[in-house]
Amino acid sequence: MTKRLVQIGLFITLTSAAIAQALPFAKKDKADTITLFGEGIISTPDDEFGGTFTPDGKTVFFSKSVPGSYFYTICFSEFKNGTWTAPQVAPFSGTYRDFDPVIAPDGETMLFASDRPVGDEAKHDYDIWMVQRTGTGWGKPTRLPEPVNSAFDEHFASMAASGNIYFSSTRPDSTGNQTGSDVYSSKRVDGTYKTAERMNAVSTDAFELDVIIAPDESYILVGAAGRPDGLGGFDIFISRQVKGQWHEAVNAGPKINSPFRDYSPRISPDGKYLFFTSERDFTTLRKPTAPLTYPELVKFFRGTLNGLGNIYQIDLDEIVKSK
Repeated sequence: MTKRLVQIGLFITLTSAAIAQALPFAKKDKADTITLFGEGIISTPDDEFGGTFTPDGKTVFFSKSVPGSYFYTICFSEFKNGTWTAPQVAPFSGTYRDFDPVIAPDGETMLFASDRPVGDEAKHDYDIWMVQRTGTGWGKPTRLPEPVNSAFDEHFASMAASGNIYFSSTRPDSTGNQTGSDVYSSKRVDGTYKTAERMNAVSTDAFELDVIIAPDESYILVGAAGRPDGLGGFDIFISRQVKGQWHEAVNAGPKINSPFRDYSPRISPDGKYLFFTSERDFTTLRKPTAPLTYPELVKFFRGTLNGLGNIYQIDLDEIVKSK
């Protein structure tokens, strides 16, 4: 029996390693360097943010925005024949302002934010919606009930392996104070979400918007603006849970964050990579040895690094182990 268990364990280890190597987004450069993801196909001169993957890594869902954030659409691309296909609008998106898709660890559930109506009632705030994978694709989205959603904005949500949900909301806290946008968690017990609790360790008087929980709930990544320890207009922060207590969120550091907006983090399905969005532009690559000519300026403005959002990746160890 012992020999048999060892053989099974070895098979699982080798299979997991093979799957990890087969994931199409596996990086070949140095672990501590960021890489522009899907340049020309997914990261383009348009405004893209928030890449989330199916468990096999072969389908990525992401958001595209009209500059100025007047309209958001969820799109997807598939990895076929060694390349990412031309993106398409997700079958459940394209009519309302839908954004920030996050696929749960089970690979069967996706959460996203939307202003779509509830029945015949038009919505003037954002809510968290859920869509389930079916045998032929993705089903019809459903709005999560209270206590996850409220009469205020819910911008972003992610789910742990336990089913617990972590999300951001502009609702007032338990004392009635409304500081902008904070991070909340709601435990799933017997299929029902319990009272949402403000996560005081990661919520401040600043604007906490993006919320990605590790599958095992050992750490949480938060995208926030206006914090005094920020490096730019928006930064990614990390908080760890130790013995049931959440530690204060700290800046993920200059390998991730920059003087530009860095936000919308995601964890790859193999747990190895951080995918995030940045609005860093061509000035990060150009040394100002001479003034730009007008044709050079136009080329930069129409290129991928024109200051709109792009999706990047880096080894997750660079922030998880170093913080």
